[in-house]
Amino acid sequence: MKVTAVIPAAGSGKRMHTKKQFLEISGTPVLAITVSVFEECQSIDEIIVAATREDLERTREILKDFKKVKSVVEGGDERQDSVYNCISTISKESDDDLVVIHDAARPLVTKEMITSAVIEAKVSKAVVVGVPSKDTVKTVSEDNKIMETLDRKSIWLVQTPQVFSMQLIKQAYERAQKLNYRATDDSKLVERLGNTVKIIMGSYENIKITTNEDIVMAEAILGRRVK
Repeated sequence: MKVTAVIPAAGSGKRMHTKKQFLEISGTPVLAITVSVFEECQSIDEIIVAATREDLERTREILKDFKKVKSVVEGGDERQDSVYNCISTISKESDDDLVVIHDAARPLVTKEMITSAVIEAKVSKAVVVGVPSKDTVKTVSEDNKIMETLDRKSIWLVQTPQVFSMQLIKQAYERAQKLNYRATDDSKLVERLGNTVKIIMGSYENIKITTNEDIVMAEAILGRRVK
């Protein structure tokens, strides 16, 4: 069985007006911190990273010393396109092969989290990590009027990594490409095939770098971990 990590890092950084994968946390690019966790995780055999065409060489330079990085491929216009491009390059070795998809902008993932997801995916074929919502969640109309209050007990916030059997995720992505269907995460594409996706506990520290405040928080968390 081969386990391949796919890390889309072709974001344009529209929200922060800068590319998050190249921001530095304590002097190290976010992308390098993220990839280093997968590099050191024994559950991972190889890593494929997606970057924009203009950032291919910059990304390869940052990752040149990582032995598990098999290739840096050109990403697409959206995250979904980048993941599809990565998956398309993976060679199948057995029916038990797994694909671990993880956002480059989540540098606080841990080896234990990755391993737990991989172990679960060997059984369920499709698993995501996430955390139960701490807050009450409401659906709101376009004019900001509350329409419904959801039961918090059944609300989870989905993160990455998300792990799938090679056959399943390729089928899900190929169908989405054929139908031109877009989703905000990989598991939604698998759900549309009629497959059940298991969710396991991630971590409230597994934040996605989205704002400048997240950089400050990430520095604090990483600083505490190395003490």
